[in-house]
Amino acid sequence: MKSVILNIEGMKCGMCEAHICDHIRKVFPNAKKVKADHKKGIASFIVDEENVDVSFLIKAISSLGYQVQGHKIEPYQKKGFFSFLKK
Repeated sequence: MKSVILNIEGMKCGMCEAHICDHIRKVFPNAKKVKADHKKGIASFIVDEENVDVSFLIKAISSLGYQVQGHKIEPYQKKGFFSFLKK
């Protein structure tokens, strides 16, 4: 599983967050934990795919009038309530 974090400029309100989340779900239908935060200027989601190509997503978000300043793809570590016991 991979965690994808996008730095997005131009989000001003909760409706902007909803637009971004809707587009993420359209491009990656199997995305989980899709979130956007206009105050922090980020959107994030988790996908099961090993090779994640976000170039199409960046173009789709740019077509809405927002600017993607950068992105980060990291391995996702599931964090459960008792995960601290596994160390």
